[in-house]
Amino acid sequence: MNLKQIQYKLTVCKVSDISDIDISADFYFIGRTDEEVSLVCKTQDTPMNTLERDDGWRGFRIQGVLDFSLIGILSKLSGILAEHQIGIFAVSTYNTDYILVKEENFERALKVLASEGYTIV
Repeated sequence: MNLKQIQYKLTVCKVSDISDIDISADFYFIGRTDEEVSLVCKTQDTPMNTLERDDGWRGFRIQGVLDFSLIGILSKLSGILAEHQIGIFAVSTYNTDYILVKEENFERALKVLASEGYTIV
């Protein structure tokens, strides 16, 4: 399985108003519930008025389109990283899964996953 590195730094934050988000940006995830509006975006695209903000994330995605019948892909990846004391922030899209780790753990996470047979592209 191929994992593609995301080349930019990311921020995870909460915003009070969805209109603060630049939806013309080329990379972002928005999660809206009855309790909050969460945003993952390039650090340079983070809105000025965040309620909470956590910078210093890096990420990778599982390459290709994952069929919904596939079971345990995210679980296996997160399990491998957990065994090495690497915490994650996971986001899923219709096509695939993204895994974010803190910047200081990024290279180690990629090495661990490569040693488990994943191809890093």
